[in-house]
Amino acid sequence: MQISSRFTIAIHMLTCMDVFQEDYKVTSDFLASSINVNPVIIRKLLSQLKDAGLIEVKRGPGGASITKPLEEITFLDIYHAVDCVEENTLFHFHENPNPKCPVGKNIHNILDDKLLRVQNAMEQELSSITIADIKSDLENYL
Repeated sequence: MQISSRFTIAIHMLTCMDVFQEDYKVTSDFLASSINVNPVIIRKLLSQLKDAGLIEVKRGPGGASITKPLEEITFLDIYHAVDCVEENTLFHFHENPNPKCPVGKNIHNILDDKLLRVQNAMEQELSSITIADIKSDLENYL
């Protein structure tokens, strides 16, 4: 299991937007150079973050900026914004267990609630970490 890199890229983007907001126009090219990915990927994520209400984007030379206090943007907000996984589908279940096997016939019913509990625990932890936490940690490295 692996969460898409869109999640960590979006965190990187938001952190850059805050750190560089006073000194640079934070454009997709600017963000792409920090993250070292294609600007097309950045533009897609900018669109998703904008749709989630986390940022605003001014066309042309305007750049991107964060619309909320950093303390109010959680990892869970970002996780949902960039569609890491569909709701309640962190774990993909194998499609066709053998219905004639006592394990295959029952495994889905046995695992579903347990896997949902694991996903809920992960999402609870994601909701406890903010972009402000990341910025604070970054300041220790600067």
